[in-house]
Amino acid sequence: MAIYAFIGTTAQYLKPVPLLFELDRLSIPYRIIDSGQHAEFSARLREEMGLPEPAASLGGGRDIATIPQAIKWAMSLAALAASRRRVARLFPEPGLCLVHGDTPSTLLAAILARRAGVEIAHLESGLRSHSILNPFPEELIRVIVMRMADVLFAPSEEAERNLRMMKVRGEVVKLSGNTTIDSMAQQLDGSPGNGSVVATLHRVENLHRKSRLLGFLEVVREAASHHPVHVVLHPPTVQALTKLGLMESLSHPNIVTSPLLPHDDFLDALWAAPFVITDGGSIQEECAQWGIPTLLWRSHTEREDGLHENVVLSDYSISLAREFVRGGYKAYRRAPKLHAVSPSREIAEYIRDNRALWDPLARSAVQR
Repeated sequence: MAIYAFIGTTAQYLKPVPLLFELDRLSIPYRIIDSGQHAEFSARLREEMGLPEPAASLGGGRDIATIPQAIKWAMSLAALAASRRRVARLFPEPGLCLVHGDTPSTLLAAILARRAGVEIAHLESGLRSHSILNPFPEELIRVIVMRMADVLFAPSEEAERNLRMMKVRGEVVKLSGNTTIDSMAQQLDGSPGNGSVVATLHRVENLHRKSRLLGFLEVVREAASHHPVHVVLHPPTVQALTKLGLMESLSHPNIVTSPLLPHDDFLDALWAAPFVITDGGSIQEECAQWGIPTLLWRSHTEREDGLHENVVLSDYSISLAREFVRGGYKAYRRAPKLHAVSPSREIAEYIRDNRALWDPLARSAVQR
């Protein structure tokens, strides 16, 4: 049996990593295939987390930060998918391909695995906004992949319910939570709330809508009137701000900017933050685990994590955001959630116990 972990974005490294460690614990070998979507940062993450080098790396050696780069990357991978010989080299044995989330890398992985005759397991399956255009293309990608998948790991009751309503053909496996639980299990040190506000923005629907980008910057500067603020900049964010001539908007005595941080350092910054301003779904989950007051710079979210507890959905309202950063955030601090469960272990044990579902040799042994 071959297990292929097809990953390529930051979140796709961070969330499945505990699962890969669980596979190691059970002596189940796996091969990492890196899509190249976040090539530079992925290399840093592998070194930081002690992961092996990929069995295959697609794309170039740089992060995809602009639309022209994304188009070039997508065309090169489309050419790969069109070649059965190259696909067969990528997946040399029958087995199971682990794909995560709702990014272009997720869809690419599912298409390549299907062409190779490899079974597909979708991690973090069942999240829905129920609007194909919002967010786009994430909602479209997740629907396509969920309909292609052979096994769908649902991190919540709502996700499981969504999959049942879709009548997906694959097997739905309900987990006790998201693998975020495992990746944050050992991070609680020091007193929370005594550091800088953390702010980050990277979603396509925000970077390419000037009004939303300007609103975010206005909220960040308002926060800087009351607290030190650390703005963590993704490469596409730098590109968008530079193109619109808005980098100067972050010039403020109370604002510090930085590129993406090592994951442990970023978690330390979150834990110390009095509150967080973000549009990131993964950060929403992380802040929900630790009860950190969070202003979500989006009109809606497909994740339940922290909503009506520590997470405030802004709907791009400047007045709501001002109230939050001027002191309203204090009402949203919650106690950290401590879990006795491990979704990553549940997935790894499912893979071990159901080998005959996707391993032809094991299936033949069972039939004999």
